Amino acid sequence: MSQRNQRRRGFLPGNEGEQEQKEQPAFKTKKITKKSKKKPKLRQKNNKTLGKTLFGLVFFILYKIIRLPFFLLRRIRVKRSMFGFLLKAGIIAGVCGFVGLIILFVVVSRDLPDPDKLTDRKVAQSTKIYDKTGEHLLYEIFAEQKRTLIALEDIPQNIIDGVIATEDADFYEHKGVRPLSIVRSVVYGLMGKSRLGGGASTLTQQLVKNAILTNERTITRKAKEIILSIRLEQKYTKDQILKIYFNEIPYGSTNYGIQSAAQNYFGKDAQDLTLAEAATLAGFPKAPTRYLNDSNALKQRRNFVLRRMFEEGFITKEEKERAQGEALTLKRTYENMTAPHFVLYVKEQLVQQYGEHAVDTGGLKVITSLDWDMQQYAEEAVKKAAESVFEKANANNAALVAMDPNNGHILAMIGSKEYGDDEIHGQFNVATLGKRQPGSSFKPIVYAAAFEKGYTPQTVLFDVETNFAASGKEYRPLNYDLQEHGAVTMRQSLQGSLNIPAVKALYLVGPQKGVDFATRLGYSTFGEGDFGLSLVLGGGEVHLLEHVGSYSVFANGGKKYEPVSILRVENSQGNVLEEWKRKNGKRVLDKDVAATITHVLQDDEARSYAFGSGGVLTLPGRPVAAKTGTTNRYIDAWTVGYTPNLVAGVWAGNTDNSPMTRGFGGSKVAGPIWQGFMKKALEGKPVESFPELPKSTTKKPALTGSHGGSVALPINKITGNIATSSTPENLIVQRTFTQQHSILHYVEKDDPQGPAPTEPETDSQYTIWEDAILDWITRKKEEDPEWDVSFEEPPTTEDDEYAIGLIPKLEVIFPAASSTLTSRQIDTDIRVSAPRGVSKVTYRLDQRYVGVIREHPFNLNKHAPWLSEGNHTLTIIVEDDIGNRLEEVIPFILNTTGLPLEEVVTNEEVPAQIEDEITQEAQTQEE
Repeated sequence: MSQRNQRRRGFLPGNEGEQEQKEQPAFKTKKITKKSKKKPKLRQKNNKTLGKTLFGLVFFILYKIIRLPFFLLRRIRVKRSMFGFLLKAGIIAGVCGFVGLIILFVVVSRDLPDPDKLTDRKVAQSTKIYDKTGEHLLYEIFAEQKRTLIALEDIPQNIIDGVIATEDADFYEHKGVRPLSIVRSVVYGLMGKSRLGGGASTLTQQLVKNAILTNERTITRKAKEIILSIRLEQKYTKDQILKIYFNEIPYGSTNYGIQSAAQNYFGKDAQDLTLAEAATLAGFPKAPTRYLNDSNALKQRRNFVLRRMFEEGFITKEEKERAQGEALTLKRTYENMTAPHFVLYVKEQLVQQYGEHAVDTGGLKVITSLDWDMQQYAEEAVKKAAESVFEKANANNAALVAMDPNNGHILAMIGSKEYGDDEIHGQFNVATLGKRQPGSSFKPIVYAAAFEKGYTPQTVLFDVETNFAASGKEYRPLNYDLQEHGAVTMRQSLQGSLNIPAVKALYLVGPQKGVDFATRLGYSTFGEGDFGLSLVLGGGEVHLLEHVGSYSVFANGGKKYEPVSILRVENSQGNVLEEWKRKNGKRVLDKDVAATITHVLQDDEARSYAFGSGGVLTLPGRPVAAKTGTTNRYIDAWTVGYTPNLVAGVWAGNTDNSPMTRGFGGSKVAGPIWQGFMKKALEGKPVESFPELPKSTTKKPALTGSHGGSVALPINKITGNIATSSTPENLIVQRTFTQQHSILHYVEKDDPQGPAPTEPETDSQYTIWEDAILDWITRKKEEDPEWDVSFEEPPTTEDDEYAIGLIPKLEVIFPAASSTLTSRQIDTDIRVSAPRGVSKVTYRLDQRYVGVIREHPFNLNKHAPWLSEGNHTLTIIVEDDIGNRLEEVIPFILNTTGLPLEEVVTNEEVPAQIEDEITQEAQTQEE
C-alpha cells in the first residue's frame, strides 16, 4: 500500500489532529481491518471557527493569485522597472480582490440553507414535457423518487474506491474544498477557458450541489457551495459524508442513491455488485442521463473508473482488465413515453442546465420543438419500411430526423426502429449519438466546397479508372456500376453518384479544406483525423442530427442554426426560466453556392442516366433536393433531402454493423422511408420553389462543359490539316476533337477562375490523371474500333498544298467537245501535267466509271457496247499525289446509223486491279 493511501487511512503520521476530532474511517480497502464502530462525535456548529476557516481560505486563494505574477516574472526574467510596476499592480489588485471576496462571502453567508436540514425535502413535483403546441404530453418525469437508504457498511468497497479514485482522490485530506482547484478554475475562467474537468468540485461540494443547492451557474451559488461544504466537513465525519453522498446522489431515471440504482439497473442489492458493475455506478453521477442514453459512453466511463482504481492501488491490473472485458447491460423501463429518444434528448439538455434533481422533482413545464403530426408520420414511415423492406434487405434498424432549416427546430426524431427492442439496442439514440459512415450522401458537402472555390456544375472531370496514390500506396476507387463514363460534368457526376470524379473533386478542394468546410457546416466528428481522399466517399463518420443540420444550410441559403429542441421552460410557479427567441443564423456559406448545390441536387434529369427518373428522391409536383448514400458492403444506407422549409434525413442498417443484402442501399432501404415521410409531412402544404441557378461569368472551356477544349473542324482526310476553300470537297470531313487533358491541364486547382497553369505537370496528380485518360482511350478504341470521337490534339495547320498554281493541267485532243462519234470504241488522246506530277487519270462515261490510268500517256482505250444512240458525256479527272485535281466534262454524240447495236456485255473482262480502283474511286466520289 502506498504511503499516500496509508496516511489517508491513518496508518502513518500526518493527520493526528484529524484523529483527535473525528473517528478515522476504516473502510478504504479490503486489506484493512475495520476499526470499532463507535458513533462519531459530531462537531457543533461554531461560527467563530467557521469564520477563521473562511478567512484562511480567502487569504490562501488571494495569496496564490497575487503570487502568480511574481512567479511568471521569475520565469521570463523581465527588467527591474517592469517588475516594480507589476508588483504594485499585483498588490493593488490583490487587496481589491481580497476586499471583494470578503464582501462576497459575507453577503452570501446571510442567506445560506442550514446543513442541519439536509434531509428535509420539499414536496416533489413531476416535470412535464410537451410538443410545440403544449397540447400533447410527451412524457411526465414522475416526482416519486426511488430511494432505498443503505448503511455505509453495506456499500461495497469497490463503489467507495471507484468514486474516490475518480471524483475526489484527496477526499480524506481536504477540508471540503481544494483551494488550488478553485484558483485554477478562477484563472481559467478569467482566461475564457472552461474549467478543468473534474478538478474543482470535491465529493462534499457535489453533495451540497445536489442535495442542498440548485445547479445554477453563478458566482454567488459557487460561493454558497464552498461555504456549505466547509460547514458540512465541520459538522460530519468523512464516513457520514460518504453515507449521505451514496444515499443522495442522483443516478438518473428518478433513482436516488446507490441502492436504488443497483436494484433498478442490475436487479440486485448494492453489496452484491461485481467490480465491473460497481465501477459502472461509480462513474454514473457525472452525467447520468447521458450515460443512460449512450451505452458506448457509459462503457468508456466505466473503463476510466477502473483505470483510476488501478492507478490509486485499489485493484490489480488483472482485476482491471477482467472487469473491462465484462459485458455491460442495464435494465431500463420507460412507460407512457411518446418520441422516447427525443424526450431523453431533451431531458439531457435540461439536466445540463438545471441539474438532475431539479428536472426529476422541480415540476418544470417544458415546451419542445416537436411537431406531433410529423412525429407520427415519421414513426409510420419507419414501421412501413420495417414491414416491407427490412426482411429482404436483412436490416433491423433505422433512424430519422426532421428539422425546420430556417430556425433549427427539431420537428421529428426517431433514434431507433423500436425503443423497447433490446435485440437491436433500441434505447440507443442513433440520431444524436450514433456515428456512422455517410457514404455518398457526403458528396454534396465536397461539391459545395468545390463550387465555393470557383468550380461550376459544368466543370468537366474524366470518370476513368485512376490510381490516385502519388506516394506509391494504391488507391483505386471504382464506381458502383464498375463502369467508366469518360468526360462528365460535376452535375452529372454528383447526380450519378460517381466515385472517381468525386475523389477528383475532393483533391481539387483539398482534403483538409474539405474537413474544415464540413466543420463549418456543423459536423463535429472529424476531429484531427487524416481521412485523405476517401472522405468524399463517406470515409469519416457523422451523427445523423448533424448531417441533417448541414443539409439545412443548403436549404436555407447558407445559414447555420444550432439544433433547437426546447422552446420554453417554466418552473412550478409558472415563471419562465428560459424561452427560445428567434435569431439570425450564422452565415457559413454564400447564398449563391447554396443555390448552386441545391440546383444540382434537385436535377432529376441529371441522375436519370444512372438511376432513371421519378425515383424515391422525387416528390410529385414539388421541387426537392436529395441525395442517397451507401457504404462499403452495404453496411449503412442513407437518404437526406429537403424543400425550402423542411429537411429530413434517414439512416438504415444493422445495429451491429453487419452488412445488409447486396444491392439494398440508400435508394432501396432509406429512400422509401424518406419519401414516405416527406409526402405525408408536406401533404396540403403550399408548393415552394428553390432559387434560380446563379449565372456563371466564367468563360473557361473546362468550366463550362466543353470538355476542356472540344472543337469541330473541317479536316482534309488525306493530309490531316484544317481544310480551306481550296481543299477539294471530296477530301473534307468534319471531325470533333476532344483534348485528352484533365482539368489540371487547364486550371490551377486552388484558383480555377484564374490564369491557366504554366507548368501543370508540377502538380503531384497531373501525370497520374493524364495517364489514366490515355489508358482509357486505348481501352475504348479496343472495345469499339468504330468509335467516332477523336481524342487527338486538333491540328493547327491549314491546308497550304491546295492553290491555283498546284492544280493539274489537261488538254483534250480527242474527242473534241460536242463531236460526233460513229463507233462505240472510245479512244482518247490527252496531254496532262501537274507541278507535283500526275498520279492518276480517272474516266467516267456518263455516270459509269470506266477506267483509272496511272501511266503515261494516261489515254483511255475502252469499248462501250452499252452506249445507246444520242448524247453522252465523258468525264476526265486528273489528280496529283495529295489530291489536287482537275476535272473536265466532254460532251459528245454517238451516231452509229447503218451499224447494228452490239450486244451489251455486262461482264466484260476488265483487269482486276482496274476494277478495284474503279470501285474505290466510285465510293470516294460518293462520300
